[in-house]
Amino acid sequence: METTPAYKPPPGVLVYGLEDRLPPGTAFLVGAQHVAAMIVGTITPPLLLSNTLKLPPEQTAYLISIALLSSALGTFLQCRRRGPVGSGLLSVTGTSFAFLAVLTQAGQAGGVALMLGLSCVTAPLQIVLSPFISRLRHVFTPLVSGIVVLLIGASLIPAAYYGLATPLRVAAPPWHSLVVGGVVIAIVVAAQATGRPWARVAGLACGVLTGVLACAMIGALPPLPPGDGRWITQPRLLPHGFAFQWDLAPSFAFIYVISLLEAIGDMTATSQLSGLPASGPDHWRRLSAGVLADGLTSTVSALFGGFPSATYAQNNGVIQITGVAARRVGYVMAAILALLGLFPPVARLITVLPPQVIGALAVLLFGLVAVSGLRLILASGLGQREAVIVALSLGVGLGLPTQPGLLEGLPEVVKTFMNSSIPAGGLTALLLSALWRAPTPEDAATSRGSG
Repeated sequence: METTPAYKPPPGVLVYGLEDRLPPGTAFLVGAQHVAAMIVGTITPPLLLSNTLKLPPEQTAYLISIALLSSALGTFLQCRRRGPVGSGLLSVTGTSFAFLAVLTQAGQAGGVALMLGLSCVTAPLQIVLSPFISRLRHVFTPLVSGIVVLLIGASLIPAAYYGLATPLRVAAPPWHSLVVGGVVIAIVVAAQATGRPWARVAGLACGVLTGVLACAMIGALPPLPPGDGRWITQPRLLPHGFAFQWDLAPSFAFIYVISLLEAIGDMTATSQLSGLPASGPDHWRRLSAGVLADGLTSTVSALFGGFPSATYAQNNGVIQITGVAARRVGYVMAAILALLGLFPPVARLITVLPPQVIGALAVLLFGLVAVSGLRLILASGLGQREAVIVALSLGVGLGLPTQPGLLEGLPEVVKTFMNSSIPAGGLTALLLSALWRAPTPEDAATSRGSG
């Protein structure tokens, strides 16, 4: 029997609850802030892979457009929840960074056709596993989910500083970038400190606008990248062809399982932030439907020439900042993402956001993701057993990837898996939680009786 208490946000934490309806202007403002928080993460994997594989500009542009359209589809499915599909939460999907290593390996072996062929074949694994999520509730406990979410936030924070480390201008001192980032964070924190609902809702937007204006005043806005002349993107079925290699399939399949674990952690955190319990039949039905939506999104994305998608964690930070957990904001987000994907000239405007501004927001949002993980851990109780599991999972997840030489001589799939914080720490948490079961009330009574 699950005994994890339901987390209820303290009074004043949520401005708009899960089923609340927002005024159109407020819904657009909050939706735009969510998109701003995840847009860079969504387009970065296809950009990185295109640079690594030296893909032509038109192919890169198509991959970015499909990534945005897939995010729109996945976000709509998650927020809508019809039948067994979708979590019914303000959950956002985007291109997954977890697949970068295996996609690069496949791309170097057989190009984009092999990358997407392997994705097409292995993405349905999440669809197959989704009905059995509730049967694994003793494995995917709130403690394990909390550790995974904590690792997600902790492992993402260093990446935020790449934007802050970008020089504002040629020969400009590095600390100038820190000043811009500090101004952005100061505006957001000041908005939070007022305690006023409208300030919380608009805080991120005000921070971004201030940072952009500051960069514009000193001539540090990035130039608008050139386009390919197309005004609309038309999705095509298997536009890059299809190829498959059995020896690479296990690596892809395993990362989809890890992505499933991440999604469980992210959606559990979103449930808590929305004032819903993190246990019980309704919770597990919600997770099962959310994983099914992720699997469908990744499958459709692969069929139309896009990379795997996953539920994003950073948007839990936006929920905490704005106090808005209303799932109908997801419809606005899906519309914005679809617009950006279908009309490349509109998406190009996003790229003028200075990396210093994005980096500053990421520091705050990724930190709040880690806090969401801490909430999950504390909600499950932090006794001696839980403390040891958390300590070892964090030690392995954050420590082992810093010493890749320790894994020399092991199979490539093992090295790829254990060289990443989230799978390494998540697997440690899973194994320890399964082998060291939490004592039941009957066990406690027996122990007292024998004492």
